[in-house]
Amino acid sequence: MKIKLTIFLFFIFTEASFASEVNVYTSRHYDTDENLYDLFTEETGIKVNIITAKGNALIEKIKAEDSNTSADVFITVDAGNLWKLQKEGFFQSIESTEIKSTVPKRLRGPNDEWVGLAKRSRVIFYNPDKVSSDELDNLSYENLSDSKWKGRVAIRSSNNLYNQSLVASLIAHNGIEKTEKWARGLVNNFARKPQGNDRAQIIAVANGEADIAIANSYYIGLMLSGEKGEAQKKAAMKVGLHFPNQSGRGTHINISGAGIIKHSKNKENAEKFIEFLLSKKAQTHIINNTYEYPILENVKPNKNILIFGEDFKEDSLSVTNYGKFNPEAVKLMDRVGWQ
Repeated sequence: MKIKLTIFLFFIFTEASFASEVNVYTSRHYDTDENLYDLFTEETGIKVNIITAKGNALIEKIKAEDSNTSADVFITVDAGNLWKLQKEGFFQSIESTEIKSTVPKRLRGPNDEWVGLAKRSRVIFYNPDKVSSDELDNLSYENLSDSKWKGRVAIRSSNNLYNQSLVASLIAHNGIEKTEKWARGLVNNFARKPQGNDRAQIIAVANGEADIAIANSYYIGLMLSGEKGEAQKKAAMKVGLHFPNQSGRGTHINISGAGIIKHSKNKENAEKFIEFLLSKKAQTHIINNTYEYPILENVKPNKNILIFGEDFKEDSLSVTNYGKFNPEAVKLMDRVGWQ
């Protein structure tokens, strides 16, 4: 009888421990996210255990752990990363109607196995002293391959997932042949060999090394905040931001997103956690600390981003295409000599 009681109490304790926690593997590198997780714990009593690393490292960790993983939620940047893990069969469908009614279908993965938590636009930064208003009129990603931009464009290397997803979106819209022709023209227009991160491209424009650059919009918000130092703040104040393709399909949109791991032992808590991250309180916290765009329409972007415009036209293409066409995008970029 004593042995049975001990076993019974063990299972109760184990289930209780599962019920009071959620284990999150995240590649987001924002210290402020931890404040958000603490707020979730305060509101729900559910403890958030965090493991952080780069996206690919966490994907490999989850794959290696398989059914023995402690992960409940995987958070990362770029839909391409989420697609990779889903393709390997490591996510499960999200059942919460609250989550699915909040996140538009174009920002959710197949079978609702992952969802966007914040939006990020890939835009054009320009030097107002070197780029005329006429040149900006109706400027699209496609016409950056025009010879008028020769020696004027700065952009990151082809191994950058943000660029791969942009090219994947162009393949989805225009096909491989047209996109390859565009990419050859773009490479021919590079002002310098691809180098550095997105902020380095913006700085190159500010310093006169290039007239325009392609980079994610939230970096300008980060630079203007002064968090990266006075030099980067001054550089950010020298450039303008242009939303491409406004007379057509709209500006490229990617996401930070999350999915629930197939072998999660705390699925109910995982769904509560994602629901919380999509609440108005959490969305406001995210955009004011990461300068991304909110999923919720009733939350305004941070003022450092809002100054460049709020009502720009977004590309309505499903972000699932970024993973679907990633292999073709990588091969195409290699073929055209995009280093």
